[in-house]
Amino acid sequence: MDAERLVTLSRDALAHSREVPDIVAEAWQAQALAQAIGSSLALSGPQWLRGEARALSEIGGRACGVLDHPMVRSGGVRAAQLTQVTDAHAALTALHVLLGEVGMALVGVACATDDEALYWQCIEAIDAADESSDRVRGMMRRLAAHQLDRPPDIVRGRAGPERPVAEMDQAAGT
Repeated sequence: MDAERLVTLSRDALAHSREVPDIVAEAWQAQALAQAIGSSLALSGPQWLRGEARALSEIGGRACGVLDHPMVRSGGVRAAQLTQVTDAHAALTALHVLLGEVGMALVGVACATDDEALYWQCIEAIDAADESSDRVRGMMRRLAAHQLDRPPDIVRGRAGPERPVAEMDQAAGT
């Protein structure tokens, strides 16, 4: 399943989580997804992004450990369904939003609990989500900068494949 679709499923699941165990489980799922997206981009993403993608994968993996949460709902680990990251920028943008929502949900849990162990677990998970979010933002900046550095040598028309500008100029006789 594509990364964007998995992030959407995770956002929906988090939005429908009402009980503390469900919220914590969704925070765990989000970090597992960050790890999976990072791993996918580290293996097959742009060469110049692979180091940061590996770092995201490592952060997501550590964060899953922070959330000592054996309860993964009947669907299992959602991130295991990841088959591709079709559009790195769109996937990272969606993941960034999800991580922000996870952080806010965990703040709500931390503020509402009297259980000191759960409180500190949430604080560590909030830090992990923030660290993952920072890494995602850095990757998004690199993607944007790379797009700005690329020469505008391709023109995309409505009908037909992409063609270099020089080739289109020759076809037009200019």
